[in-house]
Amino acid sequence: MSKKHPIISVTGSSGAGTSTVKTTFDAIFRREGVKAASIEGDAFHRYDRAQMKTELQKRMAEGDYTFSHFSYDANELGELERVFREYGETGNGLKRHYVHDDEEAEKFGVPPGHFTAWTAFQEESDLLFYEGLHGAVVNDQVNLAALADLKIGVVPVINLEWIQKIHRDKASRGYTTEAVTDTILRRMHAYVHCICPQFSETDINFQRVPVVDTSNPFIARWIPTADESLLVIRFKNPRGIDFQYLTSMIHDSWMTRANSLVVPGGKMDLAMQLIFTPMIQRLVDESRKQ
Repeated sequence: MSKKHPIISVTGSSGAGTSTVKTTFDAIFRREGVKAASIEGDAFHRYDRAQMKTELQKRMAEGDYTFSHFSYDANELGELERVFREYGETGNGLKRHYVHDDEEAEKFGVPPGHFTAWTAFQEESDLLFYEGLHGAVVNDQVNLAALADLKIGVVPVINLEWIQKIHRDKASRGYTTEAVTDTILRRMHAYVHCICPQFSETDINFQRVPVVDTSNPFIARWIPTADESLLVIRFKNPRGIDFQYLTSMIHDSWMTRANSLVVPGGKMDLAMQLIFTPMIQRLVDESRKQ
């Protein structure tokens, strides 16, 4: 952690909705005049698309059917830790981008499935914002949770997460349902051992729970809408959280435990704005005093 150069880390698995959370944070940053340097978890994959395919084939030939992008050893977590540490100490660091599709290829000038070159952060910033798979990992090699000042987990119930991933990968990446299903199955071991433990390290978790039937996510024709969901918000340390204010400002919200708030799914952006704006203000005010 660094008072002078704070780090916000948003972590969640593929299809969980971390990109939506980033949109809300970007809006807060603009409104509050906060300069944020941003990095994405995909930039810290160890392999490009072709290399990952080769590595997957190699692992399966060796009898390992659990290797995936969720796995620790499929990612440069040591490099991510170095970026976190360097930013916390100096406010500087390196970043790159993983190019997913043709639209991004046109923007970055790199073919889909490849990485851009590493480049330094272009200007001074008030904080570092990370969004990806592994932003709160603690294992024998790295401790990313210790380096982040605010850690947020984005955790839909698993059937909803699968529905969102299936629809996204089919619509934007051209995959078949069968191909996405194979990926989901291969990732389950690492989901249990690499992704879920992070949600015990996060300061706040946002878990979207559908209130419509998602019993068979592999045949679902639609993603449940925000209004067809509830949002469970869990605070690791509820001290200092004004729950009375939040429930008065968010219509139809209520508390289920001393550290848990439930809000209508359509109020997710409002809830995040109310919760995170003062937290970001405190982080930035403290950093500017240093």
